[in-house]
Amino acid sequence: VQLQASGGGLVQAGGSLRLSCAASGRTFGSSGMGWFRQAPGKEREFVATISWSGGTTYLADSVKGRFTISRDNAKNMVYLQMNGLKPEDTAVYYCAAHRYGSGLYREISDYTFWGQGTLVTVSS
Repeated sequence: VQLQASGGGLVQAGGSLRLSCAASGRTFGSSGMGWFRQAPGKEREFVATISWSGGTTYLADSVKGRFTISRDNAKNMVYLQMNGLKPEDTAVYYCAAHRYGSGLYREISDYTFWGQGTLVTVSS
């Protein structure tokens, strides 16, 4: 699976962005997917994960109520809708795919395939 993340940019606090992750590869539709982020000087952290069908999702406490993860298997796309953005959301955001599993995964080590990242900057 190859992943290409896009949609990042500069936004004011309180604003919204939608990140997209385009996937190629025949196993995409059966793979659990995730979004992670890495702020400057910090370790990469979990943001959200979605099951193969899109029927189940799980989000980090820091983004619950503000972010939504979704997917469109017909288009091989995964999305991260980010509302109510805060300066502390500033980071490079990465999408990731599990090699075989179809469920929810929150650990970096669970994922085999990674996109290149897209930068989100939230100004105060």
